[in-house]
Amino acid sequence: MRAKGLSTAGIGIALGFALLATAARAQTAPTRDDIVGKLNHFEEAAEVDLPALKQQVMERAKARIKNDPGPVNRPLIAPDLAKLPAFNAQIQFDADTPIIQPDSYQTVGRIADALVHSSLLPYTFLIVGHVESNSKTREANAILSQRRADAIRDVLVNTFKISTKRLHPIGLGEEQFLDRAKPTSAVNGQLQILTYAKLPEEPAHPAAAPAPAAKKPAKKR
Repeated sequence: MRAKGLSTAGIGIALGFALLATAARAQTAPTRDDIVGKLNHFEEAAEVDLPALKQQVMERAKARIKNDPGPVNRPLIAPDLAKLPAFNAQIQFDADTPIIQPDSYQTVGRIADALVHSSLLPYTFLIVGHVESNSKTREANAILSQRRADAIRDVLVNTFKISTKRLHPIGLGEEQFLDRAKPTSAVNGQLQILTYAKLPEEPAHPAAAPAPAAKKPAKKR
């Protein structure tokens, strides 16, 4: 009987820890206002050619440099991005895939809520994927980071109806560590939302000319 009581107590303790862990995860989801506060102080656009940057990422990730300085001393591939307003999100994906885990659905939803806030509607955004240094090749991680950035864009567009014109996904893999001193840190796997540029203003439509008055039918003689 004593053993059974201990077993039941052990299950209760384990369940309690599981509930605490679930609550802790729920508490870490950012609020909409947290995200808006990070993104709504845009000053000027960064001079970044996105198609060229994507190509540079893949070329550098594939390169076999004889005197590679290593991840700690590797220069940032796009330092100008550091000047843009940024929100860093800890989005959980299934291992080696772009599949978003359910624990992160709320965070993605909060990002969508922020992007339709009135103060952010005039802007476009970068969705920047990163991957921490691991046993995979830099090329594989560059590809994975792009697929994950694309996946976030697709959810924001298809589920939350954010205009695709406002979202630009790009994967930087291991080429732009967020914490260069700790290449294997989970921080370097965070996904970033960056305020990228102002949407071009649509030209004002001229007032429509009034329709001509209908002619009165001629009187019969």
